[in-house]
Amino acid sequence: MEKIRIVIADDHAVVRQGTRALLEAEPDMQVVGEAADGEQAVKLIEELKPDVAILDISMPKMSGIEVTRQVKPESPSTAILILTAYDNDEYVFALLEAGAAGYLLKDVGGNEIVDAVRSVRAGESVLHPVIARKVIQRLTPGSKAVEQKDKAESVLSERESQVLKLAARGKSTKDIADELFISIRTVQGHLNSIFNKLGVGSRTEAVFQEIKKGWLSFEDLY
Repeated sequence: MEKIRIVIADDHAVVRQGTRALLEAEPDMQVVGEAADGEQAVKLIEELKPDVAILDISMPKMSGIEVTRQVKPESPSTAILILTAYDNDEYVFALLEAGAAGYLLKDVGGNEIVDAVRSVRAGESVLHPVIARKVIQRLTPGSKAVEQKDKAESVLSERESQVLKLAARGKSTKDIADELFISIRTVQGHLNSIFNKLGVGSRTEAVFQEIKKGWLSFEDLY
């Protein structure tokens, strides 16, 4: 079994140790590195190219937001999962823009963290839908913003756009397959094609990029 390779970055040793123990109890996960500050996190991620990097926002030397901005261009296939105590829309927006795939609070259960790692590794979003809608509302505050969208056409095919719109609504791969009357494997193929065309590693990044360029709107979530 090919294991999910993970880097954990948090300035609290007890958090790193606890998260590591939790993840390494899973047969499909391996923690390949730990960082106590943002600079160490950047170095480890660029060197090890992990599948998933779990970052706190508030860290010495460099924040989780700055780490995400720096490493995503160098390691686009690494999914960034934020695990933090801060429930702040501004942080969520900044992290999405930087390329984070998920955002969890530290009061979540262990099973939720494990599930989130698997989800972002598979290119799925673990962003809370309420927060996602707030971010999208900020990007497309009304019909006026939609009218002023980028006139350039999306690089996605019509079917890929359908898949991404359903993904933006938080639907699972199976739900998308059922709604479009196609196989799960076909949906996964479309998602991989979407990620490759947009140069991203997750649904969250893909949706955010399409919204930012005006190819998806707040209305597409309904």
